[in-house]
Amino acid sequence: MATMQATALLRAPLPSREPARRRVQAISRPQVHLGDTSLSLRKMPASVSTADPLKMAATEAPTYQPPARGHAAGAGADDLVTSKLYAVMEVAADRIEMHDIIGVQRDNWNLLLLNSINAMTLTASISAGLSSIPLDGASPHHAAFRISSALLYSAATVMLLAVNKIQPSQLAEEQRNATRLFRQLVKKIQTTLALRNPTPADVEDAVDRVLALDTAYPLPLLPGMLEKFPKTIEPTVWWPKRGRARSQSQSRHKNTMAESSQSNNGWNEGLEGVMAGILKMLKKTDTEEYLTFGALALSINKVLAITGPVLTGVAAAGAALSDSAILGPWPLLLAVVGGALATAVNTLEHGAQVGMIFELFRNNAGYYRQLEEEIEVNLSETDVEERENGEMFELKMALRLGRSLSDLRSLSSSSSSYKVNGGGHEHAGKLF
Repeated sequence: MATMQATALLRAPLPSREPARRRVQAISRPQVHLGDTSLSLRKMPASVSTADPLKMAATEAPTYQPPARGHAAGAGADDLVTSKLYAVMEVAADRIEMHDIIGVQRDNWNLLLLNSINAMTLTASISAGLSSIPLDGASPHHAAFRISSALLYSAATVMLLAVNKIQPSQLAEEQRNATRLFRQLVKKIQTTLALRNPTPADVEDAVDRVLALDTAYPLPLLPGMLEKFPKTIEPTVWWPKRGRARSQSQSRHKNTMAESSQSNNGWNEGLEGVMAGILKMLKKTDTEEYLTFGALALSINKVLAITGPVLTGVAAAGAALSDSAILGPWPLLLAVVGGALATAVNTLEHGAQVGMIFELFRNNAGYYRQLEEEIEVNLSETDVEERENGEMFELKMALRLGRSLSDLRSLSSSSSSYKVNGGGHEHAGKLF
């Protein structure tokens, strides 16, 4: 019986080794799943023994291939452009410090000179009044008061002429605005470096903007100071002139816009109509209004700048002639009253900073003039792919005007009603 069982076992077929071999292969080649991608480890070469890790590492290590010459040259060019842009940003940051320091200094000038001149004119007026008080045997004392009053008035006249010429409050406003615009330029460069690789055009644009700001807001007083009493008032221009694809005399090419904003760089006929309406409103209301206000402030400043030195000069003459018996009490009256009026005029001109207000109006007109030019440049470009992206441009324009996107889109109808009715008080900008 035992012999028969042994014989049956020997004659029985051996079990198949195929499932075991598959299990071993599955273990030796695991599957790695990354999302929808399945990566399998490369099969180890049969000639390399797993017991020799050094040979296995040498076999699996990738072969080094040096980069091509063109790629290295391109990388070097990109590094050079980036370095140049960083250099321009450093210069702009230095300009920020310079304008900030000088702006604080000139603001101090305005305050100190205002207080000093007012103190001089009031002291001279009091001295002229004291010279008229009769005292026993006090004629030398009267002469001292008269001479002191005349000298103080003369010094105040010279100082007023110099202060009214340079307008320290207006100078301080120039430096404050230059500081803000240079900070804006630095942020623009930082955004360019963060979003994409800079190009030589970016470097050229940044350099042009630095030079345009230096021209619009010069640092030196003499020479190079901006005219404080210009004959014609123009908006301040602190940006480089942008070239236009076509002249204004040529008719604008109207593209047929599809509904897809991607194929037309975000532009369509509706957006072009909105921007054209905003452009009309900016020219008719915002820019023109601030130029009108600037002309009014300039006229007031001119009158005050002339009146102050005239009053102190007349008061100085009155103080010098106050002991004249022929002229009677009139010289003394001019000396006392002229000093008081000169103090009031100087306080109104430099205490209220009328020159700063004029500069503020001129800068506001320049702000809206810049928006006008940006809209004109984009609308005059016939190729929509060469324009700034329409959706981005609309968002930037809305924020710079202090409006929401819905308010911006409603301005087109407002500009049409303004043109038809010939009136209205709607302005494109709500920021200031």
